[in-house]
Amino acid sequence: MTDPQIVLTERVQQALARAFGPEHADADPLIRPSQFADFQANVAMSLAKRLRRAPREVAEAIKTELADFPGTVEVSGPGFLNITLANPWIEVEAGQMLADPRLGVGTAAPAQTVVIDYSAPNAAKEMHVGHLRTTIVGDALARLHEHLGNKVIRQNHLGDWGTPFGMLIEHLLDIGEQAAVAQLEAGQGTEFYQAARAKFDGDEAFKTRARVRVSTLQSGDPDTLRLWHVFMDATVRFFNKVYDLLGVTLTDADIAGESMYNPMLQKTCDDLEASGTAVLSEGALCVFPPGFTGSDDKPLPLIIRKSDGGYGYATTDMAAIRYRVHDLKADRMLYVVGNEQALHFQMVFAAARQAGWLPDTASPEHVRIGMMLGKDGRRFKTRSGESVKLMDLLQEAIDRAAKLIETRDYDAATQREIAHSVGMAAVKYADLSVSHDSEYVFDLDRMVAMTGNTGPYMQYATARIRSIFRKAGLAPADATASIVLDAPAERALGLHLLGFGELVTQVTLGSEPHRLCAFLFQTASLLSTFYEECPVIKEGVDPDTRDHRLALCALTLRVLETGLDLLGVPVPERM
Repeated sequence: MTDPQIVLTERVQQALARAFGPEHADADPLIRPSQFADFQANVAMSLAKRLRRAPREVAEAIKTELADFPGTVEVSGPGFLNITLANPWIEVEAGQMLADPRLGVGTAAPAQTVVIDYSAPNAAKEMHVGHLRTTIVGDALARLHEHLGNKVIRQNHLGDWGTPFGMLIEHLLDIGEQAAVAQLEAGQGTEFYQAARAKFDGDEAFKTRARVRVSTLQSGDPDTLRLWHVFMDATVRFFNKVYDLLGVTLTDADIAGESMYNPMLQKTCDDLEASGTAVLSEGALCVFPPGFTGSDDKPLPLIIRKSDGGYGYATTDMAAIRYRVHDLKADRMLYVVGNEQALHFQMVFAAARQAGWLPDTASPEHVRIGMMLGKDGRRFKTRSGESVKLMDLLQEAIDRAAKLIETRDYDAATQREIAHSVGMAAVKYADLSVSHDSEYVFDLDRMVAMTGNTGPYMQYATARIRSIFRKAGLAPADATASIVLDAPAERALGLHLLGFGELVTQVTLGSEPHRLCAFLFQTASLLSTFYEECPVIKEGVDPDTRDHRLALCALTLRVLETGLDLLGVPVPERM
């Protein structure tokens, strides 16, 4: 099956070539959904100037060349082409989509290697709400690329190295390994850090020990490295609890933290300096990528090595980009990181190009993540002004979902399972339904609502279809009848579903999961209208109509479930 807009684009371009010559065959037909027909083509308006003819005259010529089109074409207004597809064409395409295991979603040709850098919490502290969006969006992009057949390499760039680890290891020794591990595994990484910091600021002896420990860590002292592993292993075990709760696909094998790049940093600096890409400036080793200037109009430096000999984020990111290009053989590199890092990554990418480390075949892209806001429109924090712990926020979402379904007649285990699914769907869908570079307000009351563009509403749409099949005594896979679209609500739903395959491809290429959310919400809305206007299993519905409508229900269910799965949004069997 083929997306209707792709079919129309090809047909109109062929008509343009026949009517006005092959040199016009590549003109954009400007096809858009229309309230006056299925689609409207506005190409006559733009082409008329080039041809020096009246737009309506151009439109009439195009219409003449579309005489064999499977539907109707009408010229309206000054030169709009209103196009309505024939029902039999839609029905055949929908039937082919129902029989297609991939629902019309193509595969990448050729397949690419896509490195996706996402989540990346700081191991020195506990995961907080600032890590939620990077984790959710990055995981959705990983799922989408894998569905298209690309090789996805997840990179969880943990903050697991640097000066804070001197005081963290010393604090671990002070309280004992067992107590430290218990605290870290319980999700009290922030409290652990705060206690270590308080001692570092108030105890000169502790500060001295911490600084010495940083040196032994960086020099590879075996005992210090063992203690570092004790700390990191406990911290990662807690991170995994959060990932399991969220249902994201990151594993320990995907960890590629700052520590991994530590052995590469000296060579990174040496190679950049040797090639002349990096130069000494006021004692620091810097790259000055062209086109970047500060407020004083002077060239802006990307500091690769500090004047005291220390390394920073830029050093690690330069090492990482070279590793991902040369070792991982990346075709695309998606950095799912906050908006505030935009300038940093622009300069890193420019510096990598300047150094010759970025061939034309490798594309780095900053997938910018907007800030999460509270209801007051400010950065989402606790009342005391601290960052909200991510685990606390997720648990609150589950608790809200539990209240939403507490009147259902389910056993306790089923209640917990559904509450977890609904809570995570509420949080994840609310995030994904907003353009990733936009800010959005975190409002659990709205997120768990069963109406509007929410995760629970999407889940309810799938549950409603499954309920129809249970009452019919059938499984969705049993609905294999042809699809007939007699009623307007049937036709609107069937036509909409045909756009799923191409949309998934475009969403993946453009890193735009919010567009998939919008498509799924429209699917659920059209389903609701169909449900109200087109009885499926009620008394009086003839068997043929029942079977046709069950087939349309089965196709709708598969599209909703597949789309939500690609976003990482769970779908319970019942609600």
